[in-house]
This record gives sequence, C-alpha cells and structure tokens, in this order.
Amino acid sequence: MYDVAVIGAGPVGSRVASRLAGTGHRAVVLERKKRLDEPVCCTGIIGQECIRSFSIDEDVIYRKVNSARIYSPSGESIRVWREEPQASIVDRAALNLSLANDAREKGAEYCLSSVVKSTEILSDRVNVKIERDGKEIDIMEAKALVIANGFNSGIAEESGMGKPGDFIMGVEAEVETKGLEELEVFLGEKVAPGFFAWLVPTLPGRALAGLLSRRSPGDYLRVLLSNLHSQGKIVSPEAEFNFGGIPLKPIRKTYGDRVIAVGTATGQVKSTTGGGVYYGLMCADIAADTLIQALENDNLSGKILADYERKWKRKLGKELRLGYRARKLYEGLSDGQVDRIFGIIKANGIDKTLQEADDLSFDWHGGVILRLIGHKAISGILGSVKLPFSRK
Repeated sequence: MYDVAVIGAGPVGSRVASRLAGTGHRAVVLERKKRLDEPVCCTGIIGQECIRSFSIDEDVIYRKVNSARIYSPSGESIRVWREEPQASIVDRAALNLSLANDAREKGAEYCLSSVVKSTEILSDRVNVKIERDGKEIDIMEAKALVIANGFNSGIAEESGMGKPGDFIMGVEAEVETKGLEELEVFLGEKVAPGFFAWLVPTLPGRALAGLLSRRSPGDYLRVLLSNLHSQGKIVSPEAEFNFGGIPLKPIRKTYGDRVIAVGTATGQVKSTTGGGVYYGLMCADIAADTLIQALENDNLSGKILADYERKWKRKLGKELRLGYRARKLYEGLSDGQVDRIFGIIKANGIDKTLQEADDLSFDWHGGVILRLIGHKAISGILGSVKLPFSRK
C-alpha cells in the first residue's frame, strides 16, 4: 500500500509527491497523459518570487521579462517597466517534466496513461480504480489521496468538496512573430469581453497568443490572430488552438477524511490573470506538510487534515477574495470606462508610481488593486459599475 496517491502530474501534483518522497513516504502519481511533456494550455508566465522560492530549473525558462505593454480598447497603451526582471516565461511542458523528474529522483513513482475512474474512501485506506491504456483496470490502495488534476475535477466534486463557483475558458496558440521582444496585453469587448488577450514572446521568432472569455474563446482568438497578422506582428493567422478551463473562485471545501485537494482543482488561482502555478505550489507545500504530520501520527481524519485548509486560506484567502472582486468590477466596465481609466492613469503618472513602488509584486495583486480603487477619479468610475451576473 502507498502512503499517498496523487492524481495529476502537473507542477502541483509533482511538488506534493516530491515533498512526500523526500521525507521517506511512498508516493505514487497517477497521470492520464501518455507523456509528461505533452503541450499545456498555459502561457507559463511565472513571477521571479516563484522562480526563487521553488528553485525552478533555469533550463525550462524561455526568457525573463521586465516590461509589458498594455493596450486599451481604443489602442492607447501603457508601458510597465522595471529595471530588474519581474517574471520568467517558462516552457510549461518542460516545467512539468522537470518537477516530475525531481520527484522521481526522490523516490516517487509515476503511472502514466492512467485514468482514474473512481475513488473509494474507507476507514483504513483509499481505493483508487484506474484504467490503464484504455483497457486494463487496476485498484490502487493508499493511506491518503491528493487531488491535483486541474480544472473541473470530477473527483473533487465526487468527494463532496463541490465545484468552482465561477470559471472562465482560455484558448492559446503558438505563432511565428516578427521581432517581438516585449509582452503585450490587449483589452476591449471586441478582443476578450470582460477579460484580456495576450501576445507573449517565447523562443526567438515564436510567441504564444491567447485570451480568456466566457463565451466563444476560439472565435475571439481567430479575430485576434487576424488583427495581429494585419498589423505585421505575426507571420500567419493560422494556428492550432489549445483550450483549457480556469476556476475563478475556490471550491467549497478542500479536504476530507484521507483526502486533500490542491491547485487549480480547488480554485487556488489568481482570478485577475488566471495564473495558478505559484499559488498552487505554495499550497502543495502546505498540503505535503499536513500529510507528513498526519502520516507520522497515523491520523488522516478530516478533523486533522482541516489544518491544511486553515493554513492555505490564512496565506491566500484575502488575496483571492480581493482579486475576484476586482475581476467582477472589471467585467462590469464598458470600453469607454476602461479608456477613461487609462487616461487617468497616464495623466496622473499612476503607472510610473506603481512600477516604482517597492512594496508591489508581480505575484500579489492586492496592493495594486487597492491603490487603483483608492484613487478618487478611478473610484468615481468604478462606483457607477453595475456588477454582471455571477455564477453561484
């Protein structure tokens, strides 16, 4: 019997497995994909704080960035710049493989092409029924289960944890560019209503173009690629699309008897940008610490594992709530209101003030949100916003 079975071999699942295996516990990772380096629908922009905190391998980094240009609906732009790199653009597939290799080196086992069909929580163990290569059915036994298999995890819902109260769809494509060196972000109802689109340089002459949208993301991306092509920013509008879901609010509960859920599967995601790697890795460490202590005490009850939820909410809860409120406010803005806010930011030098502030971070958006909302002229615009319908 394994000590812990981890469902999902993304960064979060592999981090949990690595921590457990590194302390002598027997961990197995169950992954439905055939290869760990399969393409991922994720832009891979990770803050330097995350790179340093988790010693991300430099070999998976395409480039480091210290600037971005943000375009308003009318085409006005604001350039955000700092002398030191604020983030790294990583190869997400390579990151998955790198973290999995680290876990393997510490003794974690990986079962690929393994689809979890059901789980059964018993008084003394967890039974995980898996389908291998589309045919063979195995029952795997473990003392505890970690759910880390990403968005719309039916396993978390079946375990009584609920499902995300709100979510968004993302779409992305790799494109060929003409000398693009700076990250670009595009706003506007015709580009990505209520959200944003991006063009992110990766390798020389290559970039990722994508967007978030509540409806028809593929249609909006086709329009974006056509416009980027007509502007001479990309070589061709033809590309293969990758789709993925992103939760905007955490699920109701992230633990139970012998089970913990972590990462995107729970909604531990920045709703302002859709980024989930850093927050997920932080929560993976909290999950691992909780499980290690519970295994040593031979008590994996929900009462004990609840400590995981208390700790991650203490660390991230306020930031997630503030980010979601800001997200809903932005969704309620018209293009005209966004343009007016751009004008206020530029006229008052707010962009320069923010980028020079030492206490603001790429990974923690609460400070920026509060400063923008606190500006008298901007708060006047936001005060007139009618919040759109929110899924319960």
